[in-house]
Amino acid sequence: MTRLGAILLAGGRATRVDGAAKPLFDVGGQTLLASAAQAAADAGARPVTVVAPVLDETLGVAWVREDPPFSGPAAATVAALASWPATDDPEWTLLLACDLPSVGAAVRRLVDDIVLLPSDADGLCLGDASSRPQWLIGVYRTHALRQAASTLPNGGRDASMRALVDDLAITVVTAPGDLTRDVDTWQDLEEARARTATAHPYAASEEPS
Repeated sequence: MTRLGAILLAGGRATRVDGAAKPLFDVGGQTLLASAAQAAADAGARPVTVVAPVLDETLGVAWVREDPPFSGPAAATVAALASWPATDDPEWTLLLACDLPSVGAAVRRLVDDIVLLPSDADGLCLGDASSRPQWLIGVYRTHALRQAASTLPNGGRDASMRALVDDLAITVVTAPGDLTRDVDTWQDLEEARARTATAHPYAASEEPS
């Protein structure tokens, strides 16, 4: 079995939802953060590191923070990698935003597609309907990600994800819209909850009536 680790990014400012903690939004009876952690665990990922202030002490994950806080997803990725012992790296690293209602299906797609990659590929990420890469729904060779991180000045502070992965050989796989649709706004949250309620009508209740 391919050895996986996971980095979950959950520490953004969330300005489009008035600074609310998006990872703690409940969709289908589980927070988006808990869903991401569960998806990583179901894929056998270890370690699983969340880059954010501690949001849920019940999750079996490690917590780190980029320095300074809110300096971007590249800096968050660098901070998470720095917290892992380089002598015991997993072969692959899942890199996931924690605002994805369909994160479980997205991770399964990523893990299933790893075996299809050529040996010289550094990773893959899902693409939206226009084939635009979603870097934070991806899986990357850990050594390649570390090498890329080491080239960023200032620990990746305020660098874009594109700057982090620009020199990596990444395959972009166009996926159904539900797999890449995130929660950026209050309307997105309402729509995600509506989709979940339609697909799983008893998800929000303890038991069907």
